[in-house]
Amino acid sequence: MNRVRVSLAERSYDVVVGEGARHELAAMVARVGSVRQAIVVTQRALIDAGWLEGLNCGLPHEVLTVPEGEAAKSLATVETLCSGFAQRGLARGDVVVALGGGVVTDVAGFAAASFHRGTAYVNVATTLLAQVDAAVGGKTGVNLPEGKNLLGAFWQPAGVLCDTEMLATLSPREWASGRGEMAKYAFLAPGDPDASLLDLPLDEQVARCVALKAEFVSADEREGDRRMILNYGHTLAHALEAAGFAEGRGDLRHGEAVAIGLVYAALLARRLGRIDDHRVELHRRVVGAFDLPTALPAGVDPERILSFMARDKKAQHDLTFVLDGPGGVEPVRAVGSADVLATLAEMKVDQ
Repeated sequence: MNRVRVSLAERSYDVVVGEGARHELAAMVARVGSVRQAIVVTQRALIDAGWLEGLNCGLPHEVLTVPEGEAAKSLATVETLCSGFAQRGLARGDVVVALGGGVVTDVAGFAAASFHRGTAYVNVATTLLAQVDAAVGGKTGVNLPEGKNLLGAFWQPAGVLCDTEMLATLSPREWASGRGEMAKYAFLAPGDPDASLLDLPLDEQVARCVALKAEFVSADEREGDRRMILNYGHTLAHALEAAGFAEGRGDLRHGEAVAIGLVYAALLARRLGRIDDHRVELHRRVVGAFDLPTALPAGVDPERILSFMARDKKAQHDLTFVLDGPGGVEPVRAVGSADVLATLAEMKVDQ
């Protein structure tokens, strides 16, 4: 079993990675303190798959479910959860257990952060995306029609369990979603970017990504410039999701959108004179090696995408991107809208 420490003084916690990690839930809950009850937040599909069977919180617990899909990341879902917490008598000293992927950990974490102005929660991550990214770091939140993750809170979990045995039932598209975040880490790790991460055993792949994220979170918990680097590829990705390409029109998974965003960020960095053609091609090769898309989905409206980019949570009344450059990946502020639109026009579109 791999253990990664997220070091945040009194808010420090462990991320446990490996087959069967979910069976450490009772011990992790016990470390929260004098907890009397837990509420498990999950989705019906995970219950039907049998993942609640044998899940031991170590104390009495009840189960609440949230809907599937990105549409569940809403204030309405958080309100429903918090009402459920209140009806079941959850106290501030109790614990919420989020069992699921990124949607579940985001909404359950935000509900826990809001209920009694802060209730402890533990994440049991069931998807590759959640294990390598969403469940770690304490960023919780929901969407608005105006943009992704515009409402939320920094609220660190008491611990995270990444049971790689639970990944066995993932669909190819869900694997692709997780690998989009893994491809991002290829550009944030020391050394030349490549897809060698995929050569490691699965447990080590997940643990390597968690360790990289933990370094950024430990150095910059509340997303100043350093942690902002973890948003590499996400400005376009979030805009595509907000514009409706995550559900319905394009059916993009989050990691697939991030992969497209990585290539876009490279093209934009080249337009701004930060990197050369060779570096752009390296982005295409690495993303392609993770078997991820590199082209925009058909039907993209550049002006609409630009409007969502301007509402990105990194922006401070400007267009802010995380871009590659001579000193590596870093935030770049006040990017001109003409350059953003020209780069969108430059990108190949899937037919």
